[in-house]
Amino acid sequence: MRDFRFGFNVFEVRSREEFAAYCRRAEEFGYDVALMPDHLGAPAPFPALVAAAEATERLRVGTFVLNAAFWNPHLLAREIATTDRLTGGRLEVGLGAGHMKWEFDAAGLPWWPFGERVGHLERTVEELAGVFGGPGYPEQEPLRSQYGMEVLRPVQRHGFGGHGPPLLVGGTGDTVLRLAARRADIVGLAGTQQVKGRPPGTFTIGTAGQAAERVAFIREHAGDRDPELNLMVQFVVVTDDRRGTAAQVAERLPNLSVEEVLETPYLLIGTVEQMAERLRENRERYGFTYITVQSPFLDAFAPVIGHLR
Repeated sequence: MRDFRFGFNVFEVRSREEFAAYCRRAEEFGYDVALMPDHLGAPAPFPALVAAAEATERLRVGTFVLNAAFWNPHLLAREIATTDRLTGGRLEVGLGAGHMKWEFDAAGLPWWPFGERVGHLERTVEELAGVFGGPGYPEQEPLRSQYGMEVLRPVQRHGFGGHGPPLLVGGTGDTVLRLAARRADIVGLAGTQQVKGRPPGTFTIGTAGQAAERVAFIREHAGDRDPELNLMVQFVVVTDDRRGTAAQVAERLPNLSVEEVLETPYLLIGTVEQMAERLRENRERYGFTYITVQSPFLDAFAPVIGHLR
């Protein structure tokens, strides 16, 4: 059984100094990975990851997750290789199919059906592996020979068929999880599910039963592979009144009963000791060992890390 790892998903960058101090505090708390999403109106992922690594000693950094439809694979390969080099081989690459239609509209990008978006995601993974494992662009060979330049490749040789950083693929549906099970080193479950009949980007929290079914689906399609399982915890609240707080949360999540709020792995409610015990139970039940929290809960969750180390 794998040991726990802990990540935090960054929402904003206010200044260089504040961001560096924030990352150093997270490292002192015991977090392992600083993560950046890929949304319009949010910080650009790769510069922020370089800054996070520069400010810390051991913190790994990762995208959580890149919207593959935003990226040309060859331009993305350049970003990944450069970032992996500048962070000293501490990068993890998270990729997803994209789910916010308004972002596609604002960026002037076509909103493909989900299957097409996943197809683009798969082609992106394949092309990245080809660039990372290939001999370099032949058009650059005269320049490389003249000046003794290296082919731009990642430092790490783990993911992408042994040619790049570890690859995380995140999602919920069958198509993307089937891809993740086959190709990713880490499979991410965010626990948010599209509400049927509502506009794209209208989500609800999955239940414990749904989480168990998704994990079983991943393992079925992974075969002999054993990808690390990432759990995105959407909400953390430290309280002595676990049931009373769960009842308040259930009022805002009408699809979940109080018992379901208490049982779902995507929400953590209770004392620090109770949360630590729930994560141990979730590791046994589902196999979740890489735990990520949203940045507003960085401080609240930190004591739980101490109980699990």
